[in-house]
Amino acid sequence: MKFNPKRVAFGRHETFSMRYSWLTKAYQEVKNDAGVFDADDATVRLGVGKNMVNAIRYWAQAAQILEKCEDGYRPTPLGDFIFDENAGCDPYLEDEATIWLLHWQMASNPEVATCSYWLFNRYHKPEFTTAEATEALADFLKQQASGKYSKNTLKNDAVVTLRMYSDARPSKTKQVSDELLDAPFTTLKLLSLLPDGKTHKVQIGEQDHLPIEIVAYAVASLFNATKQTSLAIEDLMYGKSDYPAPGAVFCLTENAFLFKLEQLKQRKNNVFYFSESAGVNRLYKTQDIIIDPMIFLKEYYAQYNIYEAAA
Repeated sequence: MKFNPKRVAFGRHETFSMRYSWLTKAYQEVKNDAGVFDADDATVRLGVGKNMVNAIRYWAQAAQILEKCEDGYRPTPLGDFIFDENAGCDPYLEDEATIWLLHWQMASNPEVATCSYWLFNRYHKPEFTTAEATEALADFLKQQASGKYSKNTLKNDAVVTLRMYSDARPSKTKQVSDELLDAPFTTLKLLSLLPDGKTHKVQIGEQDHLPIEIVAYAVASLFNATKQTSLAIEDLMYGKSDYPAPGAVFCLTENAFLFKLEQLKQRKNNVFYFSESAGVNRLYKTQDIIIDPMIFLKEYYAQYNIYEAAA
C-alpha cells in the first residue's frame, strides 16, 4: 500500500481498460485452474484475444482480486468475498458500493496500479489535459521513482486510466464502443470531460452515494498498513505521506470527508475517535489491536441480505 520508488508498473494492461465482466471471469477461471493465464487455450477459456488475456490478468491483480502463487494465481480473501459463486457478496458487480471498493483497491495499489495511485493521491490538479497529466506523471517518476520509462508508455497509461473514469461520451455521429459501455468506474462520475473535448475535470464533491462502510474499510486498511494507533486527518484527506488517502481517492471535499468520519464515530461498536495532538487533528483507534477491515464490508452487504455477517 505504501509507495515504493523501486516497485512501480506501467504498460501491463495492453492499452485495454478494465471491463465489468473481466474480474468475474478472471476469478472463476483461476478457481478452476491456477495456471489458466499461461495455458495454451487461455484465449478460448477466457473468450478473448491474447492481449486481452494479459489485460484481464493485470486488472485482477491491480484490483487486488488475484495474487501470484507458486503454480500461477489464486484469489485473495477479498476476491473470494466478492466473487465466490455461492457465498460472494456481488460476483457480477451489481452494487455500486463494490465499484467504490474496487476503485479504492486500485488507487491504493501503487506497486501494480501506479498510474491510478498517482492520479488520485499525488496529482491534485482539478483540471488537466491528457498531455498535462502525462507530463506531470513523468516529472513525478523522475523525482520520486527509480528507473526510466518511455513517454509513450506513460501516455498510454494516462489515456487508459482517464478513459476508465471519465464520463466522456462520443458525439451523436460516432458509434458507442463496447469498451465505453462496459467501464465500471465511469458510474462513479469522478472525472468528466469538459466541452473542449480535451480537458478532464475531477469531480470533487459530497459523494452521497459512497457508503460509509467503504470509507471505514479504507481507513481501517490504512491503520493496519501504517501500524499506527493514530493518523493525521490531513494525511487521510490529502495523502501527504507515501500512503494513499481516502479523502483524495474518493474525491471528497474536506467537509464531506470530515462528515463521513463523524458518521464513523456514531456507528454502533465504533472503534475510531478524534483528538488533537500538538495542534494536529488526528483520528485514533479506540483499541490497540488490528482492526479487520472486512468487518465493515460484511456489515454493509449483510444489510441487503447479500452476505451473512456471521460468514
